[in-house]
Amino acid sequence: MSPTFESASAFAASWGLAYFVVLFIGAVAYALWPSKREEFEHAARIPLTED
Repeated sequence: MSPTFESASAFAASWGLAYFVVLFIGAVAYALWPSKREEFEHAARIPLTED
């Protein structure tokens, strides 16, 4: 039995959403990780420094 467009579309919609939710949670966790604070604060000050 070959997959139809409807079944492939439903699979992509459900698992694609789950994939992007996990990816978003990972990105937020990375951005808010306590050990990364100093690195991000330094990166935020780069445009304000004089060359």
